Amino acid sequence: VFRLGTEEQVPYRMAVHPRGDGLLCAFPNGCRLVRWESPEGEDSHSLVLRSDQEALVKLKDVGLQLAVSFSGEGSILATGGEDGHLRVFKWPGMETIIEDPDAKTSVKDLSFSSDEKFLVVNRSSGPSRVWDLKSSEAVANLPREQGEIFGFCRFSTKSDNSQILFVTAMQGDYGKIISWNTTSWTRIGSKKVTRDAISAFSVSPDGTLLAIGTIEGSISVLGSRDMRVVVTVKKAHLGIVTTLAFSQDSRALLSTSFDSTARVTSTESPKSDGISLWSMVLAIILAILVYYYMQHKEDLLAMLPQ
Repeated sequence: VFRLGTEEQVPYRMAVHPRGDGLLCAFPNGCRLVRWESPEGEDSHSLVLRSDQEALVKLKDVGLQLAVSFSGEGSILATGGEDGHLRVFKWPGMETIIEDPDAKTSVKDLSFSSDEKFLVVNRSSGPSRVWDLKSSEAVANLPREQGEIFGFCRFSTKSDNSQILFVTAMQGDYGKIISWNTTSWTRIGSKKVTRDAISAFSVSPDGTLLAIGTIEGSISVLGSRDMRVVVTVKKAHLGIVTTLAFSQDSRALLSTSFDSTARVTSTESPKSDGISLWSMVLAIILAILVYYYMQHKEDLLAMLPQ
């Protein structure tokens, strides 16, 4: 539709504003905002991109940001740097809500709750930290168990509209998913889900599914309630899975990789024209019995009592 050159700088992270207020790109030396416009009187599919130099002055020379995200309503922006500096702003005014420098760690991931009350931040070491966005105070530290290294974090909404927090972790040779209560901030449960390092993580819009991607290029979709595997695709990509995103109806999963490929996978349980696996097995057994009867019909009739 339109191409905007970034010269020799490569965007490392991106975040799209949920209400169309632009695209935030994290470059090695800082962040830029790209806005899009549809020219009047032209094709509806036409789009013009322009860089807004003034919107992100506070993020101009802050170094590489490893995590960038807008809240669900788009009223808050959070960034986490390779240098460990967490910055949270009101959007679009860019008034500071939280500023937490920590030179001993890097920010790995962050996630807003759907009601914009909380922000969870995962760092390269230490616990996950929960921030109250109204008071700008840390309200909980979610501790690691022995050997755990936290990775991604995502809030999700359950069927009763309560929230739950999912955090991925590596523990020895296993990748696991941990669930947390968002009132008491205690662990609800955890489950080992892969023997490869988890490189991408996503939660479906309806909260019923989780998805993981691995450094080996595989993807798996799990039920959020019991964390049982629904769909798995080994070697879905030749390289590391970098991004996962569910469709709005949660019926499809988009995955991308370092091998420059994108794949769409159905999240529904595999079936063949609505016939279950057990039905197919029974049909095969019945066919074998019919074949055996036809081949040995005379012998079987001779065995019947006269």
